Amino acid sequence: MAVVITVPICLLLAVAGLAVHGRAVALGDARTTRSEVGLSLRIQALVHQLQRERGLTNGLLGGEEEFRSPLTATRKRVDTALRGMRHENTVKDVVHRHLQHLGDIRSATDTDTADRAATLTFYTTAVEALNAVDPVAETATGADPQLRDGLGALRELAAAKESVALERGLLNGVFAEGGFHGREYLTFTEVRATRVAALARFRQIATAPQRAALKNAFGTEDARRATAYENRAEGADGGSALRADASAWWDAMTVLVDDLYAVQQSVGDDVRARADRLSHDAEAGLAASLGAGMLMAALVAGLAALASRSLTRPLGALAEAAHDVARHRLPATVARIQQSPQDHAELLPPSDVRDNPDPLPLGGAAEIAEVAASLHQVERTALRLAAQQAGLRRNTTESLADLGRRNQNLVRRQLSLITRLERQELDPDALAELFELDHLATRMRRNAESLLVLAGQNPPRPTAAPADGLEVVQSAVAEVEQYRRVLITTVEPVRVRGHAVADVAHLLAELIENGLTFSPPTEPVEVHGWYDTEDDTYCFAVVDHGIGMSEADKERANARFSDGGEEAFLAAPTRFLGHLVVGRLARRLGDGTQVHLFDTTGGGLSALLALPGRLLAPAEGPSASPPPARPAVSSLLNGFRAGVARAEARSSQGASS
Repeated sequence: MAVVITVPICLLLAVAGLAVHGRAVALGDARTTRSEVGLSLRIQALVHQLQRERGLTNGLLGGEEEFRSPLTATRKRVDTALRGMRHENTVKDVVHRHLQHLGDIRSATDTDTADRAATLTFYTTAVEALNAVDPVAETATGADPQLRDGLGALRELAAAKESVALERGLLNGVFAEGGFHGREYLTFTEVRATRVAALARFRQIATAPQRAALKNAFGTEDARRATAYENRAEGADGGSALRADASAWWDAMTVLVDDLYAVQQSVGDDVRARADRLSHDAEAGLAASLGAGMLMAALVAGLAALASRSLTRPLGALAEAAHDVARHRLPATVARIQQSPQDHAELLPPSDVRDNPDPLPLGGAAEIAEVAASLHQVERTALRLAAQQAGLRRNTTESLADLGRRNQNLVRRQLSLITRLERQELDPDALAELFELDHLATRMRRNAESLLVLAGQNPPRPTAAPADGLEVVQSAVAEVEQYRRVLITTVEPVRVRGHAVADVAHLLAELIENGLTFSPPTEPVEVHGWYDTEDDTYCFAVVDHGIGMSEADKERANARFSDGGEEAFLAAPTRFLGHLVVGRLARRLGDGTQVHLFDTTGGGLSALLALPGRLLAPAEGPSASPPPARPAVSSLLNGFRAGVARAEARSSQGASS
């Protein structure tokens, strides 16, 4: 259904978009043409004045002093036109490149030191450059034939007018001097040929009124008089003397040039008017297209809303039901299953409900009802899997706990037997072997106890009386394999309460074992103990100089220590089981017990165990103030506090985010 609606909607929108795009392009082309025609007319106004200055300058250099006064007025008009071009970027560069020496040419003309041919070339080059940069020469004419022909007529008329103006300036100097010199006659014939060709092209594309205006410009008395002068110049091709009134020639040709300029302005006005009409039509068409597009979009939106109402409400109800299952019902049921010690079948829905569930009141098509039924099936399957996993974990944990208790009992009997043998043995070598066997059995007992700790079924070993801190450390060292590498530094006097002695020794043994495993066999692992008066705690530190841990691994390990090893040991990687044992032992020791890892100065890893005052028994004998902390101890304590501060800062940032 959605596909049936979407395809025609997309087609309609595509058609509307193409229509709007076409109207917008047409409007942009019309506005561009109108703007560029206006710029072209301003450029041609500057060209017209430059052509006049060129002719007067050439006549003055030919010897006609009467041109000096009109030349001064023409120069002012040229300067005014140049100032109007300062803000036209396309023209500004051409003016700077071709007219930057205009002042020098004028000065040389006034002092009669300029070369007539070079001066004529200077002006002609500037005029040709301005005609070349005229935007009408490159304006996109679009698909309108009338506008295209008008622009072409404007270009051809500009070329013809330049030929007439160049002929006026060239012959003005020739008549003033009395004959052709050098290549002037050849230039004269080329200019006339260019004019004839440009006028022929203009007549082909111009409208009837434009051709009539051109005919009128060449039909005046001044135009006929100018033609007579041209014929006289055409007959002086052999370098013969040419007697003609330069002033009369100038006046006649100036009238013709001005008439051609008027025709040029008229053609430009026609082109601009056509561009205005096209722009207005494009604006109206664009507005109509936009209105039609908006109406079409509104109709499409209404149709889509009407078509989707039958889908959105049941889909919304289905999504709400799915969210409720995923966020509340399923997690709550799975949590109850995992936390319940009894049979999990009673937590599942009854069999009749599982086999014939009531459909959700969603409404809608049959497909949506099928999705709702599938959602029920997913929920039931997830609950069955959770129940199966919880039962499997419980059975596995109970099996491991039972195995751990059996091993623990066997190891205790083995230790009792080894102790009796040690008391009876007199041979030193045999006694040493019994000591090694005793040490091995002690390690086996710790492993069995670790298994029970992970299974959550290990009561602490009974200890009636408090133990000295050094004795606790020695008991922990006795339960590791490479005990000879353990260096017990000064352990300040402290007494640990009896119920905590076994757990503290076990916890220290796990930390020492970790340091021995991840440090070189030649490096010792140090154990420190001191009383921290600032926090009223007693601290044990296990320091190694091994490979250390990455920041991410340290954060994860410290998290396991702080949350009491809540992570399921059956799901955790085996290399982290020692961390889980430490975390659960720390939790069993109660609030205030902290375990933290941080880097050792110079490389390696340090683990610090802080015992709160409630786990410490009063000292025997007269009380004495604890000795001041040594530099190594101070460094360890500072590292511990800094690490704890960083962990708390990260926790607070995570909570705020």
